[in-house]
Amino acid sequence: MASKAVVDLRSDTVTKPSQAMRAAMAAAAVDDDVLGADPTAQRFEAEMAAITGKEAALFVPSGTMGNLISVLVHCDVRGSEAILGDNSHIHVYENGGISTIGGVHAKTVPNNPDGTMDVDKIVAAIRHPDLHYPTTRLICLENTHGNCGGKCLSVEYIDKVGEIAKSHGLKLHIDGARIFNASVALGVPVDRLVKAADSVSVCLSKGLGAPVGSVIVGSKAFIDKAKILRKTLGGGMRQVGVLCAAAHVAVRDTLGKLADDHRKAKVLAGFVTLFSGIHN
Repeated sequence: MASKAVVDLRSDTVTKPSQAMRAAMAAAAVDDDVLGADPTAQRFEAEMAAITGKEAALFVPSGTMGNLISVLVHCDVRGSEAILGDNSHIHVYENGGISTIGGVHAKTVPNNPDGTMDVDKIVAAIRHPDLHYPTTRLICLENTHGNCGGKCLSVEYIDKVGEIAKSHGLKLHIDGARIFNASVALGVPVDRLVKAADSVSVCLSKGLGAPVGSVIVGSKAFIDKAKILRKTLGGGMRQVGVLCAAAHVAVRDTLGKLADDHRKAKVLAGFVTLFSGIHN
């Protein structure tokens, strides 16, 4: 009896590192990154800052930590409030970390099926100064939006939310776990797509296929504060160049393949729809 092939569709996080990634990890020049001395980490962070059009970047163990650090940098006064989608990853899947660890109050706005939040509802959610209310300091978006079927937020929408944030003296953070997928799908360079954002988290172990890690990007002042919080949260790692080397290969080798990934996903979705209809 012929053996059946198993196609693992749990998540893009279960891809295995390529031989090129493993070779890069073995050959990586390393030093103590907590002391700011790991050359591979420094080169990779500079590369990611340049790709995203931001001043600086910081490697972190996970996207959850990247989002948490970003929110806490922007909401550095306990009792601050962040506006975010009611179906967003930060609100649903990150263990309530912004409140339990950072003392940040979440003000949720309904996510539309396309992952957006109505801009008028965002504006309405911004608190006016009042001793009864927390102080609004941040708006969070997610692109692509996981719980909304991986929908992409357009650059026009992000720019509009960025204008709202700026006009009210707020910061804008983008949970960009799959921001490169959004960039490819929309045909918009990633630096332009996140131009309005004060900070962005980018997952390296999802669509890009690295074995572990995320990176957060923003201004140099933002990253300086983020480094302190990374250490506080236990995310300061030593010879992290071993991981950054794999992430570098993932960015180098995978970005050009994302369009083909999207094509294959559409074909797969078509077959799933077809066979579901047959069996129903």
